[in-house]
Amino acid sequence: QVQLTESGGGLVQSGGSLRLSCRASGSIVGKSAMSWYRQAPGKGRELVASAATGGSTTYADTVRGRFTISRDIAENTVDLQMNSLKPEDTAVYYCKILFYNGTYLTYWGQGTQVTVSS
Repeated sequence: QVQLTESGGGLVQSGGSLRLSCRASGSIVGKSAMSWYRQAPGKGRELVASAATGGSTTYADTVRGRFTISRDIAENTVDLQMNSLKPEDTAVYYCKILFYNGTYLTYWGQGTQVTVSS
């Protein structure tokens, strides 16, 4: 059993900062990618940032330069430092892990709300 737990969401003014954290518990062996997605009301879920085991990172164009994703491989955690927040960043943020354990497996966290006021 693998469970992902997010924390750090909240209410912040435009231009402020938040740091989201996600911890994956359970047996995770081998290569993996941990990612942050977000979903705003009435919109689809979109990739925000992703980090692979080897250190490769990916960012959505809308957050590049403002957000930073970081991993602790040994602890199976991934953080998302969000700076210069904008109202358009308001969404539920979800942590995701993709890893290979005989087959490719994907698990999602429950989500944490981020609200940016104008």
